[in-house]
Amino acid sequence: MQHLIGLGRTRIGMVTGRSDLLSAQQREQGYCEALVAAGLPVDEDLVRSGGFEPEIAREAARDLLSRPSPPTAVFAADDLSALVTVEVAAELGLDVPRQLSVVGFDDIPESAVADPPLTTVQQPIRRMGKEAADMLLALIAGEGVADLHRTQATSLVHRAPGAGPRGLSRTVAAVVGRTPTTP
Repeated sequence: MQHLIGLGRTRIGMVTGRSDLLSAQQREQGYCEALVAAGLPVDEDLVRSGGFEPEIAREAARDLLSRPSPPTAVFAADDLSALVTVEVAAELGLDVPRQLSVVGFDDIPESAVADPPLTTVQQPIRRMGKEAADMLLALIAGEGVADLHRTQATSLVHRAPGAGPRGLSRTVAAVVGRTPTTP
């Protein structure tokens, strides 16, 4: 979200995940908190459930992008939903990333080879797997585990060409939070 806001996007939609999953709830909460922190409104009309399912996400993206006043950016709770959003944008004649910025979450391999390549939030999957295995082994051994829910640091993998501020590297722009001269 900080990346999208740093690009000067102010109408940011979201394609959410499954509402019964903590990870999806946390991603939606982060979306709302980032908007509030930036002084932008949380517009429930710009939030649609994608359910972590490509076909549901396709309908969510089509609904968002077909609005009379569509979002200028979409944060998707997962990369498949983000990739589908990019496809729908192309079908509707929107130029990604000039007219619409899209950011996903997970950094699946398809994100790097998509056209255009997808900017996404990368999770430390190996570290998460190791911690989960360690917790499972501790539970099997009868040891207590203090906290079953752990938060891992993520990082932005910027791939979308032409979407960042002029004169700054996209990584630097995201870190310093500069507002671009063009949306």
